[in-house]
Amino acid sequence: MTDLLDRIQKLQFVDKPAAEALLLDFARGTFPQLSIERLELRPLAVSLNSFNGYLYLHNSDKLFFKTHTEPDGVVGEYYRAEELAEVGYPILRPLMQSNEAGKQLLIYPYVDAPSVFDVAWQIEQGDISQIESLTAAQHNLDDQLFVLYERTLAWQDAEAVARAPVHQLFYHRLTGGRLERFYGGSSAVVPFAKTTLDFRIVINQQWRVNGILYPSTLQQIIDNAKLLLNPTVEVPSIIGHGDAHNGNIFYHTKPFSPAHLSYFDPAFAGRHHPLLDLAKPLYHNVFCMWMYYPQEKATELEIYTDVRDKILHIDHNYKIHPIRSMFLESKVERVLIPTLRLLKDRGWLPRDWRAYLKAALFCCPFLTKNLTDSTKFPAEITSLGLSQAIEMGAESNGRRSLVDQIFDDIESRI
Repeated sequence: MTDLLDRIQKLQFVDKPAAEALLLDFARGTFPQLSIERLELRPLAVSLNSFNGYLYLHNSDKLFFKTHTEPDGVVGEYYRAEELAEVGYPILRPLMQSNEAGKQLLIYPYVDAPSVFDVAWQIEQGDISQIESLTAAQHNLDDQLFVLYERTLAWQDAEAVARAPVHQLFYHRLTGGRLERFYGGSSAVVPFAKTTLDFRIVINQQWRVNGILYPSTLQQIIDNAKLLLNPTVEVPSIIGHGDAHNGNIFYHTKPFSPAHLSYFDPAFAGRHHPLLDLAKPLYHNVFCMWMYYPQEKATELEIYTDVRDKILHIDHNYKIHPIRSMFLESKVERVLIPTLRLLKDRGWLPRDWRAYLKAALFCCPFLTKNLTDSTKFPAEITSLGLSQAIEMGAESNGRRSLVDQIFDDIESRI
């Protein structure tokens, strides 16, 4: 059944009517209590591993649905919206849900509100009318998030850690088949800008990106991430959404004033480490619009690749938009730094917190989508995506990367 949902997710972009027909049969069988007349999928750039749309019932009611697909999943149960609501998260509660692995689908009331992803992209395209209200709403949400972290912070034993759904986005992608499926095989090649390299060579190269040297190889980053993210030890934990990127947050303006934000699609919600909870929004809301709009970003991108002296050199002009910097600063100042201080005050801040968070950040560009898939990504975007994976996962040597500058500053302040 997981294969069916994954097939629908991919099919929606190439044959929407066929995907809708498959999903209609699935939805009617999963929710027989609903009298579903028809449904409509909404193929969106943000739907990298998900799909959503509308159900139309025979009584003329209109409902919203959403699911996350994870073909290599090992989690037994998804979606814990009630757990989030009970501790105070502003979250849209589903009317009904199927949370069994392979059949996960949430049905919501119809919501007449865009996602923060859509609003931020409109700002990036030049419509600045919502900048102030979105910034204020983001600050309010992040302030509230830290309060919820503080309220729910508790020690979690190793057995409970291992069951946390959030590990599906990190450790299980590294070890559960996705890594091999994306980049394994003797014939795997990487379509870099203006050249093609065997992945077995790429994985063992040092990198120099925009003049900054990263001594760790991709293989070393992968091996280290598997050790750091292995969910077999007890850790401090909070109750969190787990996948709170902007595509899973609604931006409400009507009839509300001022604007406010609410979460939905808590596929990986539950009790887990706060740094894992922050990884997805820290990366996806800031650094990777190239992943959602690869063709558009490729036309703006100037990138050069070369292999010299056993080092892979990449130089590019990719910059993050000021609205992305707002998301980054808000999350760092209002959530990450206070959380690290809170952990330190409790005596629960590990010495390797930085490496742990960087390992989770590395998984975001490297394992959300297959960067070597030429049907999805132009060669220039593949080069950029891999260089970002290196920046997230490795420590820069000498001149510091943006990520390392931020973490250096944080370490000096906590």
